[in-house]
Amino acid sequence: MVHNFPPKKLLSPVGDGTWTEKVLHSFSGSDGSGPYATPVFDTAGNLYVTTLGGGANGWGTVGMLTPGVSWTENVLYSFMGGSDGGTPESSLVLDATGNLYGTTYTNSSGTGFGTAFELMNSNSGWNESVLHTFTFSPDGGHPVAGMVFDKAGNLFGTTTVGGATHFHLGTVFVVMP
Repeated sequence: MVHNFPPKKLLSPVGDGTWTEKVLHSFSGSDGSGPYATPVFDTAGNLYVTTLGGGANGWGTVGMLTPGVSWTENVLYSFMGGSDGGTPESSLVLDATGNLYGTTYTNSSGTGFGTAFELMNSNSGWNESVLHTFTFSPDGGHPVAGMVFDKAGNLFGTTTVGGATHFHLGTVFVVMP
């Protein structure tokens, strides 16, 4: 699945009330396609972004853009579309140690209603762990918005469908460490 969406851009104030634009990266498909969610910065100025599709397996990616004379893109993780999830539509959130957290819209094994995941940076690269696999009822499914941390380190988010009522209109969830 390859989406043809515009590349991520940088808008900067010029000083006279106008803004200038600069393209930071144009996705080719192998590094992802369809950057949909708002990118997030870490404290070093790196920019993290998810893509809906593309990557090594066609199910989307998590990438990092590193600033310099030109921005350098590095794929941190390519979703496989199985139990690890696929089609990440949400923004990422970082913890104090630099781990990344997000959600995927779907997964093709089990229920297919998405996942909440963590990407941890280690000496061997970035490793993905599924924190939760959504089942539609009672926990909801198809999360598309980013998650947020509370002071205790719990992650809160929302789903667009499912839940415990017969209306299945979505949920607010918490993932606890």
